[in-house]
Amino acid sequence: MVLYCFILNAGEPRKFDPKFTGPVHSRRCTDVICCVIFIVVILGYIALGVVAWVHGDPRKVIYPTDSYGQFCGQGDTPNKNKTILFYFNILKCASPVVIINLQCPTTQLCVSKCPDRFATYSDVQASYRYRPDQWNYFRQFCRPGFNNPRKSAAQVLRDEDCPSMIVPSRPFLKRCFPDFSTKNGVLTVANQTTFKDGRGKTRNVTDLREAANGINIVLDARSVGMKIFEDYAISWYWILIGLFIAMLLSLLFLVLLRFTAGVLFWIFIFGVIGIIGYGIWHCYWEYDHLKGIPGSDLTVYDIGFQTDFKVYLQLRQTWLAFMIILCGVEVIIILMLIFLRNRIRIAIALLEEGSSFLATSGEPIYKIMANQTLCKYANLTCDPETFNTTNVTKLCPGAQCTFAFYGGESLYHKYIFIFQLANAFVFLWLVNFAIALGQCTLAGAFASYYWAYRKPADIPLWPLFSSFGRAIRYHTGSLAFGALIIAIVQLIRVILEYLDHKLKGTQNSFTRFLLGCLKCCFWLLEKFLKFVNRNAYIMIAIYGKNFCTSAKDAFYLLMRNVVRVAVLDKVTDFLLFLGKILVAGGVGVLAFFFFTHRIPVFSQEVPMLNYYWVPLLTVIIGSYLVAHGFFSVYAMCVDTLFLCFCEDLERNDGSTAKPYFMSASLHRILGKKKLSPKKSVES
Repeated sequence: MVLYCFILNAGEPRKFDPKFTGPVHSRRCTDVICCVIFIVVILGYIALGVVAWVHGDPRKVIYPTDSYGQFCGQGDTPNKNKTILFYFNILKCASPVVIINLQCPTTQLCVSKCPDRFATYSDVQASYRYRPDQWNYFRQFCRPGFNNPRKSAAQVLRDEDCPSMIVPSRPFLKRCFPDFSTKNGVLTVANQTTFKDGRGKTRNVTDLREAANGINIVLDARSVGMKIFEDYAISWYWILIGLFIAMLLSLLFLVLLRFTAGVLFWIFIFGVIGIIGYGIWHCYWEYDHLKGIPGSDLTVYDIGFQTDFKVYLQLRQTWLAFMIILCGVEVIIILMLIFLRNRIRIAIALLEEGSSFLATSGEPIYKIMANQTLCKYANLTCDPETFNTTNVTKLCPGAQCTFAFYGGESLYHKYIFIFQLANAFVFLWLVNFAIALGQCTLAGAFASYYWAYRKPADIPLWPLFSSFGRAIRYHTGSLAFGALIIAIVQLIRVILEYLDHKLKGTQNSFTRFLLGCLKCCFWLLEKFLKFVNRNAYIMIAIYGKNFCTSAKDAFYLLMRNVVRVAVLDKVTDFLLFLGKILVAGGVGVLAFFFFTHRIPVFSQEVPMLNYYWVPLLTVIIGSYLVAHGFFSVYAMCVDTLFLCFCEDLERNDGSTAKPYFMSASLHRILGKKKLSPKKSVES
């Protein structure tokens, strides 16, 4: 579409208004058709939200579901006190069927607590008469109501009345996972390296690790959120304090930039180098400190999936990887500073100039889960009440009719994937529209400053509000048009990532190469379109033309000044990025020492957390976003002033008749040799 804009306007000569003195105030609405479509889509988005609310059920987000489609831990049900999901044969969860059907092909039961010992049905049955307590413990993991230890083991396992074995486990994400630990560098469960599977075989606990990894694949991200919610609930106060500190630091930097921009940006640069250097030293200290400690030389693959993420921090390999990554980042930054030192000086000078102006709904669906990959009935829908009367179990031994997901046969359920896709697309469109509106508003305000011949006398009283009013009143369609282009490309990228994830492990070399090329191409396309759109919004804010014309004018203007673009685009972004890293890194180091009880003054105030990295990462990411919000204003200011500067050079020649609108300092920075006498005096 952007290419179409360029082609459509390629033959039009560039026309200058000799009386131009700043952003046009007499405007008319642009891209009206796109504005109408945008409004209709928003109304449809609201309607879709109402439909989702009607059909939705929040219980499906909160509670895990057993093989009968019943929620674990839901009040006013038999499972009220049974909040944890237990797998009859967790070893089956290592099957490829898990990845295909996103469901472990074994009976799943709601229990009140996880097993705390090794036991098999055969052993419990054999000792039932003289050890009834063992049976009473074991049968709580059998189907509700089953209490017949005299039934043969073969029949019990065939009918899935009880699990063949239980292993010591602990709850994670409201599911029973084997309780892994390491002893002298060896993976164990309850200090054992082997166990009986209840079917006559002795297995290694590494088989349980593979099964746990299989379950982890099918866990929904919403369940992860419910587990982490506990940490957020008790640490939100301190998270807000951390973000408030980040806001104060960002605001302080903006104030200091007004007076000491040059010095402050060099502080940014060396501050980031210092923080990364400290990170390298800390990683090396941890790596050296773990030397000789039993189990520290294991690899991440050796221990597999762990419910306690602190286990990974006890491995030397983890700290070595962190240290290598930080060393690479440090070297890249230093090399960029060496080779771009002159460009950085110019970018800092321009920043000094800019600083002078600041899917869960439906009925339960059951499917046939079969261990045999050649079973023709596998993955077909079934009815659990009539399943035993069919001949499926005879043709596919071990097949079960188990709960798969919530869905339905209505129009809404048949096209729920399309609705989810539409939801993602409209969300991307709205996000990009909000970004476009913010950029156009800032551009209009900064352009009002630049094109004011007598500063500050000619600057509007409320430049920001005036610019926002012009953008929302006249150019909603143009901004929606630009946002639509970006949203389409982003949606394609999401689809490609989804396909890559789904086809992973089954694709051949050519498919991987093709997907990789497509992902790379659309990533580059998105970057290019964002660059074009950003400058198009600046031209819209200044001249009030439609999106296509503005994009074409901005693109050709930048191409005529491509050398200057190379100076400012990435170097300025790099300097501002260092500022964001300094804020996020500084607050992150402070949060790390706080949440790990390393600040004695506040050691009693630190909340007890499951995973201290939850609030820590939240503070770091949140601090970066806060700093990004503050520093993005500077980035937009620089881009706007630069585009106005290029326009100023093409309109004027510095003579008395056509004086430059740029200030004397900006004129000196970017290399023009002589200002007109009038302009020199007034600036």
